Amino acid sequence: MSVTTDSELDDEKIDAEVTDADAEATDAEEGSPEPDGGKPVRSWRRVIGVGVALLLAGSLGASGFLGWQMWRDHEVARAGQQAQAAAVQYAQVLTSIDAAKVDENFNQVLDGATGEFKDMYSQSSMQLRQLLIDNKAAAHGVVVESAIQSETKDKVVVLLFVDQSVSNSAVPDPRIDRSRIKMTMQYVDGRWRASKVELP
Repeated sequence: MSVTTDSELDDEKIDAEVTDADAEATDAEEGSPEPDGGKPVRSWRRVIGVGVALLLAGSLGASGFLGWQMWRDHEVARAGQQAQAAAVQYAQVLTSIDAAKVDENFNQVLDGATGEFKDMYSQSSMQLRQLLIDNKAAAHGVVVESAIQSETKDKVVVLLFVDQSVSNSAVPDPRIDRSRIKMTMQYVDGRWRASKVELP
């Protein structure tokens, strides 16, 4: 039979308290940063969450930019097609003339012109008018091929290959002249108009 003294009971009580304190300290250490500089699990989750959010925002931004770029390219391509069609139609007006309708022809040419070309044509048409009437000149142009050289939303350069049948009082039998035209089209007042016409 053993006898337990008060001092032994006190020692057991202290040991139990120390063991509880050690357990609490161990639990606390598991939730705090590791000695090697690691972070708690909760901090890593926050970092991963922020990273995913940034990645998502970046992806949305890139998608938005690419969408805008595609829309802009589509608008430029559409402008190019419209300007090319207008240039083909205008080249046929420009290369066709009837001595009996000179004023009507000139008005059609001026209606489709703008800027530098309109100014130049206005000045030269007055000198050309009487010459065309006197020589009973006639011409009819047909665009056989066209291509876009460069394009923006409001300015397009079009290359045109034109067959033009020409006759006058001195040469009544029509002859075919083949020419190349480089036409700069600008979008002015809701329409595509020729601002520059070159014969390269």
